Amino acid sequence: MSSSLAGFRNLATKIVCVGRNYKDHALELGNAIPKKPMLFVKTVNSFIVEGEPIVAPPGCQNLHQEVELGVVIGKRASKITKSNAMDYIGGYTVALDMTARDFQDEAKKAGAPWFMAKSFDGSCPIGGFLEASAIPDPHDVELYCKINGKDQQRCRTNVMIFDIPTLLEYTTQFFTLEVGDVVLTGTPAGVTRINPGDVIEFGLTDKLESKFFVK
Repeated sequence: MSSSLAGFRNLATKIVCVGRNYKDHALELGNAIPKKPMLFVKTVNSFIVEGEPIVAPPGCQNLHQEVELGVVIGKRASKITKSNAMDYIGGYTVALDMTARDFQDEAKKAGAPWFMAKSFDGSCPIGGFLEASAIPDPHDVELYCKINGKDQQRCRTNVMIFDIPTLLEYTTQFFTLEVGDVVLTGTPAGVTRINPGDVIEFGLTDKLESKFFVK
């Protein structure tokens, strides 16, 4: 199923993102802990790969990084259950959910959507692809993000509020996930302001690493 998914970025129809799925991150931004998964979407114009620079959208004065484990969908998923959710996973990746935090704060105050803050061109720097077999337990890996060589985020995935089967069951009650779609499972604490000239390295410890430059 997953052997053809190395080019998942060209297959994806959407990037479904989970907000506030790590307690410490919700608290660091002064947000309530969700009682059910909180979903939003990035469109595929968000994808960039190594060699392409991270660029803040026009007018953004406070760009943040959010490192996330990404689930790559391996077969069409609609209204699935937790009991068989893992069967729909083709593999994994790691991404940055780049966020124009000033845009988002303004939108939240106005009760407006986050689209401008979350889905601008290049707002999803994406890493490589790992076969599902390379991660027997996606709830027992370590996410990390380093900025200019210093740890900024580092956390094991076992502290997610909602685990991956729960996320996939919930998401697919509302949205069909197509082959190649990516579900970003949330970010741990440690988000911070990103500046031109910064170098961001992120990945899964001992499994996957990517490096991007901020322009």
